[in-house]
Amino acid sequence: MEKILISGGRPLQGEVEIGGAKNAVLALLAGAILTKDTCRIENIPNISDVTIILHILHQLGADVRRVGKHAVEVNTRYFDSGEVPYELTKHCRASYYLLGALFGRFGHARVAMPGGCDFGVRPINLHIKGFEAMGATVSFEKNAIIEMRSADGPQGSPVFLEYSVGATINIMLAAARAYGVTVIENAAKEPHVVDLANFLNTCGADIRGAGTDVIKIHGVKELHGCEYSTIPDQIEAGTFMAAVAATNGRALIRSVTPKHLESISAKLTECGVHIEEYDDALLVDAPERLRRCKIKTMPHPGFPTDMQPPFGAMLCRADGTSIIAEGMFDNRFRYMEQLTHMGAQIKVDGKVAVIEGVEQLSGAQVKAYDLRAGAAMVIAGLAAQDVTEIENIEYIDRGYEDIVGKLRGLGAVVKRKEVAVFTSDTKLAG
Repeated sequence: MEKILISGGRPLQGEVEIGGAKNAVLALLAGAILTKDTCRIENIPNISDVTIILHILHQLGADVRRVGKHAVEVNTRYFDSGEVPYELTKHCRASYYLLGALFGRFGHARVAMPGGCDFGVRPINLHIKGFEAMGATVSFEKNAIIEMRSADGPQGSPVFLEYSVGATINIMLAAARAYGVTVIENAAKEPHVVDLANFLNTCGADIRGAGTDVIKIHGVKELHGCEYSTIPDQIEAGTFMAAVAATNGRALIRSVTPKHLESISAKLTECGVHIEEYDDALLVDAPERLRRCKIKTMPHPGFPTDMQPPFGAMLCRADGTSIIAEGMFDNRFRYMEQLTHMGAQIKVDGKVAVIEGVEQLSGAQVKAYDLRAGAAMVIAGLAAQDVTEIENIEYIDRGYEDIVGKLRGLGAVVKRKEVAVFTSDTKLAG
C-alpha cells in the first residue's frame, strides 16, 4: 500500500498539462468492440481504470497494443463475446459499457454488475430499460451476472431516459449497429457523450444530435477502424484549477477545451479568481483570500457533480459561508468528515453542506473514500499548514495520471510513500 504525503501551505505556480478524459476514453475503448479493424486511440490517460478496461478487452480476445505512453491500438476482429466475470468488472464502474458494445455487435452479452466508487445508489435500471426497448431479453443470474439476448440483434427504437450519462452512452453503443433508427430523448449532453458520438461517426456510424437532449442514431451494418484523439479531461483540469485557487497560486492549465470548463470558471470567478482564456489553455490567478459562493451540481452544462468535492475542499478557506447542494447523487458528502479533521467548519444536512470558511487548515491523517473525494483530500492538504497523509490513494490513481509529479511541477512538496500492511500472518520481531 501507498500513501500520499503533502507538506502544504505553498502556492501552486507554473504550468500543468492536462491529459485525456477518463470518462470519454473508457467509452471509446468499449466502442472499439463494435469494429473488426484496428482502432488507434490517442491522448489516453495512464490511469488504473484504463488499465482495467484494456485488460478486460485482452482477456476477451482483443489484440491490445500500447503505442508509447498515451496511445493504444485495439483490434477486436477475433473478439469473444463470452462472459465478463465480476473479478474483471469489480474495480471499474465503466465496465457496464461492455453491455451495450457486446449487445450491439453480437446481439447478446453476459457481464457482471460493475464496481467503482461508492457514493450512493447508482442503479443501471435506465440502461436495462433502453436495452429492453431495443428488443433485448434481460435476466439477472447468480454471481451478479446480467445476461441480455435478442435473436434478431438490437432493434432501433424510441428511448426516453430520466437523465443518465451512462445510460445515454450505453444505448448509443448498442444502437450504432442496430437495425433501424434509435432516438434517445432527454439524452445526456456531457462532453464525453459528444466525444463518443464523434468517435463512432469516424468509424462509420450515423449519429446526430449529440450534445443536445435528442440523439438520433441510424444503425449501420458494419463499422471500421479509425485513428482518434480523446478530448481533454474536464475534471482533471477543474481539479487543478481548484487546487491553484485553494493555495492562492497562479498557474497555466494547458491542453484543455475552455468551453467545457465554463461552469467551473464561472464559479471560480465568483470566488474572486481571475481566469484568462486562451485557445487551449486557461491562466488561473487566485487572490490571497477566496470569496464564498453557492454551488448546486447539475447535468451539463451545469456545475459537474465530480467537481463538487474539489470545490468543497477549496471553499474551506474562503471568506464567509459557502453552500453546496448536491443535485445528482446521494452520500457524496462523506469526505466532509475528513476535512473536519483538518479544522474545517462544516455542517451537512442531507444533500446540502454549509461551509464556514476558516483562516487556516492543519495537516492530518485522512482517507480517500472515492476518486473525487481523494482529489478533495489532496487540495486540502496543499492548502493546509504542516503535513497531510492521505490513505486509500488507489482511488486517486483511478482518475489522475501522475498527480504527484504534476503537483511537484507546480512547486508542491508532495511524495508517495510505501506503507507496510500488517495481517494476521505478519510475524513481529521479539
